[in-house]
Amino acid sequence: MYKELLFGLIGGLGLFIVGIKFMGDGLQKFAGNQIRKILSKLTNNRFMGVAVGALVTSIIQSSSATTVIVVGFVNAGLMTLMQAIGVIFGANIGTTITAQIIAFNLTGYALPIIAIGSGFYLFGKTTKQKNIGEFLFGFGILFLGLNLMTLSVKPLGSSELIKNAFVTLGQNPILGVLVGLLVTAIVQSSSVTVGLTMALAAAGLLNIYTAVPIVLGDNIGTTATAWLASLNTNIYAKRAAASHTLFNVLGTIVALIFLPLYMKLVLMTSGDTIRQIANFHSMFNIINTILFIGFVPLFAKTVTWLIRGKEPFMSYGTSCLEKKLLATPSIAIESAKKEIVHMAKIVRKMLKDTKDAFMYNDKKYLADVDSEEKAVDQLQAEITDYLVMITQQELSEEESSKIPALLHAVNDIERVGDHCMTLMELAERKIDNKLKFSKFAMNEIRSMYDDLDEMIKNVITALSADNKKAAYKVLDIEDRMNKKTNRYRENHLNRLKKGVCLHLSGVVFMDYIMNLERMADHATNVAQAVLGKLSWNNNKDHHGYEKSAKITSSRKKR
Repeated sequence: MYKELLFGLIGGLGLFIVGIKFMGDGLQKFAGNQIRKILSKLTNNRFMGVAVGALVTSIIQSSSATTVIVVGFVNAGLMTLMQAIGVIFGANIGTTITAQIIAFNLTGYALPIIAIGSGFYLFGKTTKQKNIGEFLFGFGILFLGLNLMTLSVKPLGSSELIKNAFVTLGQNPILGVLVGLLVTAIVQSSSVTVGLTMALAAAGLLNIYTAVPIVLGDNIGTTATAWLASLNTNIYAKRAAASHTLFNVLGTIVALIFLPLYMKLVLMTSGDTIRQIANFHSMFNIINTILFIGFVPLFAKTVTWLIRGKEPFMSYGTSCLEKKLLATPSIAIESAKKEIVHMAKIVRKMLKDTKDAFMYNDKKYLADVDSEEKAVDQLQAEITDYLVMITQQELSEEESSKIPALLHAVNDIERVGDHCMTLMELAERKIDNKLKFSKFAMNEIRSMYDDLDEMIKNVITALSADNKKAAYKVLDIEDRMNKKTNRYRENHLNRLKKGVCLHLSGVVFMDYIMNLERMADHATNVAQAVLGKLSWNNNKDHHGYEKSAKITSSRKKR
């Protein structure tokens, strides 16, 4: 008997956990891009944060997973602590959807659902059909596991020892909270603990009075996952994890104080114990959110006071490439893009520094250029490695198509940084040799500098928000720079003939404008990547030029 009970319980629990995972994975793949868009539009509005947290958790099927993502976002600087707290509140509501689904008691339909899901997954012709199949397969496996757990523990109902143990648990809510906390901390999922509680209730071993404290405890225990995720993160991420614990601990204290009232409310919702457990889980988290939503700033201040430490200094290194985000490729891709934007901003500063040194004949403007170039090289290496790691995940067709373009963008921006080093050397030559330039030559260089700076500014805008208007503007400015390059070359030859320009100054001038023109080519390549035109089956840019030949020739020039 005990062998069958143990094997049935752990086997059923295993199937239940796998079912939740398959459901979450299927939904996440089906709606991965929507998750990215939802999170990217998050505002400082705490109510929007709650809605986003609830929606994303409903898709991922795990408040722990959402909280881990939030911790990663805070650590990466993609989300503020105030935003994170709102999302965490919502995640607690979203995770109760799993319990509500379980309460429908579809165990009798588990096998046909598994069969339908398997059919979609094995024979589906599109990725979406396979994702739907994965979700349905997990949905059926979840109920199969639940049924197996229920049947396995049912014989325990005849044991007086077990009955007395659960009676004691029901008479001591604090003990019930501790049991729920401990089990959830071990299995790392509140949905699993609630599912197990429902299975025991279905077997007649638990009543609602015994189940409620366990559910309270599992809400605290699920915060252990966020703490584990924050171990190697910055102080902001640790505070986000702490806010999750604080929210659930305070909510549990309030629920224990008003437990008789909570019990009256939950008993009014249904006569079925399993549905009552699901309803209490939802009620508890919704009421908590209503109670504490007005105190989000106080939460932020409290966790800042509780979790003290030196706040991170923004350096030239990466801050967004969180490995924890790789499990959600659409979000990992956004993190990589943020670092590419960071890289472009450093290159833009390098460009300004070299311009100022050249224009004002002062090497003080070059003090940071060398370290900035090293930072750009390091960023290129780390971003490239991260993008390669993303390719090792299971990606949608759209996600897969973005990686090559981003790899090109990283390399092109790094090449702009290399050209900045050449500009630095030319500025130093001008200063050291006291080279004289005509007013016309200096104005021409300044004009091309300004165009290039505007290009990089628009590249940053285009990358940051997939802004195609900004990307097209980059291409238009490049046309203008190409025309200027030809015109300025002719002007330079005319100045040489007239003796207005010295030979050595002329060499520096020509090197300068050619480097600026090449940097513009690289900026153009990044803009084309944003427009999706680095696809090998698309040979023309928006002007109708043969793009592949242009990119190839630009590589030869380098």
